[in-house]
Amino acid sequence: MTVLQLSSESEVAPLDSILVSALASRVSEALADERIFRRANGNADLLVAQEWDFARSAAQAECARLGTSRRQEGRVPFSDSQERQLANAAIAQVLGLGRLQSLLDDPEISDIHVRGCASVWVKLRNGTRQKVAPVVDTDDELIELIRRAATRMGRTERRFDAATPELNLQLPDGSRLFATMEVSARPSLVIRRHRFEISSLNELRLRGLFDETLQDFFAAAVSAKRNIVIAGGTGSGKTTLLRALINEVGASERIVTIEDAYELGLERFEDLHPDHDALQSRPANIEGRGEITLADLTRMALRMDPDRVIVGEVRGAEAFPMLMAMSQGNNGSMCTMHADSTRSVFPKLAAYVSMASTGLPVETVNLLVASAIHFVVYIDNTNANRRVTSVREVVDSEGSTIVSNEIFHLDIEDGTITGFPLREHTRKLLASHGLGTHDSIVPTIGHAL
Repeated sequence: MTVLQLSSESEVAPLDSILVSALASRVSEALADERIFRRANGNADLLVAQEWDFARSAAQAECARLGTSRRQEGRVPFSDSQERQLANAAIAQVLGLGRLQSLLDDPEISDIHVRGCASVWVKLRNGTRQKVAPVVDTDDELIELIRRAATRMGRTERRFDAATPELNLQLPDGSRLFATMEVSARPSLVIRRHRFEISSLNELRLRGLFDETLQDFFAAAVSAKRNIVIAGGTGSGKTTLLRALINEVGASERIVTIEDAYELGLERFEDLHPDHDALQSRPANIEGRGEITLADLTRMALRMDPDRVIVGEVRGAEAFPMLMAMSQGNNGSMCTMHADSTRSVFPKLAAYVSMASTGLPVETVNLLVASAIHFVVYIDNTNANRRVTSVREVVDSEGSTIVSNEIFHLDIEDGTITGFPLREHTRKLLASHGLGTHDSIVPTIGHAL
């Protein structure tokens, strides 16, 4: 796909927004005519990259025509730079996300927050926030931009209107888009961009999320097919760590992933995971039918002969079938959860299981949790410094309590590290999968990710 180099401070805005819209209309018409021509002749539709190339050729041809017209009228023609920016803006309006496209093309931006036609806030990779120019002129224009994304950029066409006031989808570059209208004071758009290039434990170690000893522990835990829950707050790096753990799984194992929006991106690592299936939930249609929940997908996944089931994020009734899968032989499964510590994962899981209307008493739920989960990992994100600060081994359950040992704890205030020894059975198992014969895990945490 052609990358647009369009800045919010570019020369296009002072030129004429009406001119950009007119050029976008001509490009859109050319694309529509091309589609009609190809279908009439029995040819396949253009691929996404081919559409962008066709649109660029159409925009350049129209810019050349406009330049000739301006010279004939005695006006100053556009410079080469102005023509490129004009073409980029028009193409972004037709195939991309308009003025928002330049923010998506900026590799230093990790999150984009848009509220109507107000100024946009972006979060940079280093954790700082900046306010940039609006990407639309009216709130209605933002709604239309979101609808265009829903129509063109998801794997399936989605609705975005008063009856369906939220939209959750993956953009072509892997970014996650979430939008609301009607239920929010103004139409709102949030885009979270994933760094798929950070896809291994070694890369995370080099960025300071953990040190070499904890890296070896994670690799051994995955190899030994331990069930792992990764907890943390929003933007802490849970999905990034989960992706790195998945990439430790052998190529011969079959993986089935379950997500609300495709974020793990296993298709980007086809050589590492040649046998995998990715499942995504979907909302009900306008008649209230056809909804597929994460709990539904979890049950489907168990019929797809998986070696490992990966749930992108557990936050509801899907916890029960996932725990059942983990405790019935699908060892090596993993998931993420929003939680503020490793210990708080357990009551949240009990609450999620109760959402499945199982009627199970808490003691039975805790037995299920203790038999299903082996390790819980917590990632702290303080002042944009992401670090693994806790790893807990699940031991057993006693009534309403989960018995666990915190085998690794980092005090982020004074940097001290403590931890209980692994159980002997666990230590021997992990040692047989490459972990050094340490009595406890006491690695030194590096710098922030």
